[in-house]
Amino acid sequence: MFLELIAVIVAGIAGAGVMMLIARTLGDRVPNWLIPVAAGVAMLGTTISSEYSWYSRTAEALPEGVEVVQTAESTAFYRPWTYLAPYTDRFIALDTGNVRTNTEDAALFMADVYFFRRWSTVQAVELMVNCSTGQRADPAFGDGGDPVWRDAVADDPIISGVCDRG
Repeated sequence: MFLELIAVIVAGIAGAGVMMLIARTLGDRVPNWLIPVAAGVAMLGTTISSEYSWYSRTAEALPEGVEVVQTAESTAFYRPWTYLAPYTDRFIALDTGNVRTNTEDAALFMADVYFFRRWSTVQAVELMVNCSTGQRADPAFGDGGDPVWRDAVADDPIISGVCDRG
């Protein structure tokens, strides 16, 4: 986040510098108000570019065996360009190399799932999946009790990802 802020500031300085160079080259026939406008446009462009490239940069940096199973696109009224082209601001990744089978029931699996969201820390969750019933659960909440199974939609990407690799 700090590096992106630095990139936006540098882009603003560069945009203003380019406009000052153009103004000097044209013999000061360019209005002076274009210099801060150029800085603002450069800063806005850098911010938009960073938002749209966040998902691809983050997904490419995932270690081997961790695969993206679901993405979510976002739009916002204060970002009107997102209505034309929504951007991915969060996704779910599954550690396929670490899916564990239950020794007593071959339809039960334990998997590590990671929730990524722009401007947030990564959340790691350990989930249990029942491939025969299409349910998933958080394992026992650390209290040693039975897990609470929840029904999921038929094409749940986490369940599909676990059951296809299990």
